Amino acid sequence: MKANKPQIEKAMRAPSAETRLFLLFGPDEAGSRALGRLLASAMGQGAERVDLSGPELKSDPARLADEAASLSLFGGARYIWVEPAGDEAAEAAQALLDASTGGNPVIIVAGALKAGSRLLKLALAAPNAMAFASYVPEGRDADKLVIEMAREEGLAMRPDVARKIADATAGNRGIIAQELAKFAAFTDAAPDRPRQIDHDVLDAVGARSDEGDLSRLVDSVSSGDPSALQAELVRLGSEGIEGIPLIRAVLRRLTLLSKLRAEVERGNSVDTVMASQGKSLFWKEKPVVSQQLSRWRSDLLGKAVARLLEAERQVKAPGGLGAAAVDEELFAICRQAGRLRA
Repeated sequence: MKANKPQIEKAMRAPSAETRLFLLFGPDEAGSRALGRLLASAMGQGAERVDLSGPELKSDPARLADEAASLSLFGGARYIWVEPAGDEAAEAAQALLDASTGGNPVIIVAGALKAGSRLLKLALAAPNAMAFASYVPEGRDADKLVIEMAREEGLAMRPDVARKIADATAGNRGIIAQELAKFAAFTDAAPDRPRQIDHDVLDAVGARSDEGDLSRLVDSVSSGDPSALQAELVRLGSEGIEGIPLIRAVLRRLTLLSKLRAEVERGNSVDTVMASQGKSLFWKEKPVVSQQLSRWRSDLLGKAVARLLEAERQVKAPGGLGAAAVDEELFAICRQAGRLRA
């Protein structure tokens, strides 16, 4: 069956014998793993974890059902974690769901599955399975995620600080976790000794000075600097950061500019519009955003935003755009920004 977020979280925190299989899929694999850890915590600290992979199950489809029915070596709780996995695990999953007894819960962490995936269709149709898709959080959802994860590290922050972290990490849970761990170490924070962090801490040890930072890429595209954009694409590509995270980082800036430019074209000055943002926009970003706001027009921003949304849709589609095509879209918008300098 298909589950929503509250349903899957409830099932993970209190696993039932009625659900044998949890299929966690979607592009946000870190989010899928975070859900899986809820079940691991529910099973108890001494629970035995059995790790399998899709290729292993393809060569031995009966093994998954056998492991699910087996007792722990130490007589305690037991669960099975399958990763990586895709349609090659479908036969094993079918055997598990058809078995006369279930026993230990099974988590399969898959990446983005196509709508026609055998494994996905199986999990959606089975009453004793739950399937949930995780997507990279955006906007306020990303800000909320940062605040929630920060609380676990003993960190507190204002919404504008959380937004800065979400933007710098493109909402990637893994990178967010790394950043928050650095902030906690820097401020000596822990759940029993919470610390408030601000933009000064981010500047000192955050992603802005790290290889994972996307702010320079965003500025190069929005300001029309193709040489800087090329350098950023090479740097980020070497770190495995490409495609949708780049689109979303630039999209956030252009969406902000669209909103602010509408105010300017209603008769407000650029300075007045920038002042109205208060602390929602980091003060060090205000000069470059102000310059971009003076150059861009609403109609061109609308076209650029539409172009990025279409690019993201095509990246997600089966056989869609690859990283090189995404780079070309960014260069096209960058060139448009460059022409606005005159």
